[in-house]
Amino acid sequence: MAVDAAVIQQHLIDPEICIRCNTCEATCPVGAITHDDRNYVVKADVCNGCMACISPCPTGSIDNWRTMPRVQAYPIEEQLTWDELPPELTPEQLAAAGVNGAAAAAPGQSGPEPAADPEPGSVPFNSAQYGASMPPWSAAHAYTNLYSPKTPTTATVAGNFNCTEAGFDSETHHVVLDFGAMPFPLLEGQSVGIVPPGQDALGRPHQPRQYSVASPRNGERPGYNNLSLTVKRVTEDHQGNPVRGICSNYVCDLKVGDTVQVVGPFGSSFLMPNHPRSHIVMVCTGTGSAPMRAMTEWRRRLRNSGKFEGGKLMLFFGARTQQELPYFGPLQNLPKDFIDIHLAFSRTPGQPKKYVQDLMRERAADLAALLQDGASHFYVCGLKSMEQGVVLALRDIATGAGQDWEGIAATLKREGRLHLETY
Repeated sequence: MAVDAAVIQQHLIDPEICIRCNTCEATCPVGAITHDDRNYVVKADVCNGCMACISPCPTGSIDNWRTMPRVQAYPIEEQLTWDELPPELTPEQLAAAGVNGAAAAAPGQSGPEPAADPEPGSVPFNSAQYGASMPPWSAAHAYTNLYSPKTPTTATVAGNFNCTEAGFDSETHHVVLDFGAMPFPLLEGQSVGIVPPGQDALGRPHQPRQYSVASPRNGERPGYNNLSLTVKRVTEDHQGNPVRGICSNYVCDLKVGDTVQVVGPFGSSFLMPNHPRSHIVMVCTGTGSAPMRAMTEWRRRLRNSGKFEGGKLMLFFGARTQQELPYFGPLQNLPKDFIDIHLAFSRTPGQPKKYVQDLMRERAADLAALLQDGASHFYVCGLKSMEQGVVLALRDIATGAGQDWEGIAATLKREGRLHLETY
């Protein structure tokens, strides 16, 4: 039997590990990843093996491959029904399909040929291409995937309070979880998964929901094995239609003493630098403030210890109104010589809309200098809709200062100094 040369390494996502965070689909530059309410899957006829989705995945569920004859590649309709990955085809099965010892295409060579370069100016601006997948060189080592959805650990609620102004439907809660004697090492910029109790409409257990950690590495309360989360109570979708978020409402309603199932930790690249005099520029909206709070609090504790000479901290923080901005009160109490804070509100009655990128442009001179400084690190976290505006602002600031944006951006990405975590 003739050997079928059309053999691929089919890219698959492990449904047992995946926490449905949408990072892969948002990152994929060719639209090869899709999902339903059960699984995230990869279209074999679209995936070009570019590997852009591998590093950003917080769990590693994205890094799975199967040697397959192209004509027998698993269709997305089948992948959407999986509870676990299928086993590798045996040599006998491959031989029966006409693959007698043929070498499969390596990842990156299995998809269609890339199209010719389009004409200059015809390509939409792709902000995701500038995000780093490597942590800063001085970041601490991150532990990941210690607890899976099949083997979660248990935490006890030690605190839960509304950290936005009371009396508004759009409330955000600061939730403290204590792990007792169970190891759960964390770093600023990592996230965890919370498993809501109950089942979905099809009778399956709910999948974990991912939340960024808002506390520094030594805990919300130093010396205790705990962490904090910033969780917005979801009462409507992005179109304003009423909807009740299953996990967010569960977490916001937790009482002190309740127990929750936790998986993770996740994330090994959105980590802060540890070296002295490093500068950190933080741009966030809403609950995207969680990792920024963690980084800021860790730097504050180091500063108070007198043993660390930190560089500049700049924060650009956006919300619809002051009442909906998490941690507004505590932010006002931070020393001005410690952190440079800029708040943008897009729905203040009687005031023009302002977004974080508008405030960044107002501080163009300072940001241009930081873009040129090899000790500067930039972190962006919040809704996906903010990402392009923020990166465009950085590009325009660099260009306006006579800098080579593409060269600077490539350096920032290569050195793990520009991180984009949007959802």
